[in-house]
Amino acid sequence: MSTSPITHLYRSLLRELRLVSQKPRSVRNPTVLQHVRTIVDTSSDKQTLSRTLLETRDFLRSSRIHAELLKRYNPIHGMTEEERIKATARRVGLDVPLEFKNEKE
Repeated sequence: MSTSPITHLYRSLLRELRLVSQKPRSVRNPTVLQHVRTIVDTSSDKQTLSRTLLETRDFLRSSRIHAELLKRYNPIHGMTEEERIKATARRVGLDVPLEFKNEKE
């Protein structure tokens, strides 16, 4: 029982969409999956469809891996400016001083 290459690519694309998504399945917008299904159902040229599915899957996989590597090797990525300053100061062994608050205010 062998599956066609297009079926394999379609399933691997759906798997990558699931892995890239930040939200649980019940909250995700179904529009993307509907568009992918429409493209697969309406395409008549199998070679073009196969290439499109492969390139889309590879793009999603590369984007996911890039985000993981950014998180791993650049720990201050995605922090606010204040958090970034504190993390940078801690990296060189310093603490950020408390800001002066005027007692008269």
